[in-house]
This record gives sequence, structure tokens and C-alpha cells, in this order.
Amino acid sequence: MAFVYYTLAGIVLYLVSDTILNWLERQRGGHFPHRSMVFFIIIMILSTVSFQILENLLKE
Repeated sequence: MAFVYYTLAGIVLYLVSDTILNWLERQRGGHFPHRSMVFFIIIMILSTVSFQILENLLKE
């Protein structure tokens, strides 16, 4: 069952990261020159936090 939770979390993280990146670009007024690197940083931070939370919830 953990596989399903992590898969769903990954899908949600992708969508949230894309939304955050689009919002940042709108605030900036243009695309980032290294857009994929910014996306990677956003999704890495979110995934580290959310997977740690999932791990703690699944231990119980």
C-alpha cells in the first residue's frame, strides 16, 4: 500500500511544483533561463519534506 501512497504523492508533487514554478515566472515577468533546474529544486524540497512525513505516518 505504501507504493500507492508514494506514487500519488509523486503525482501531486509534480503538479504542485509546476504550479509554483508558473507562479514564480508570472511574478518575475518571464521564463527562467534554466527552468528545469528551478523545477528540480522546487520538487526536491517538496519531496524531501512530504516523503519524510509519509514515512512517519506509515510507521504507525
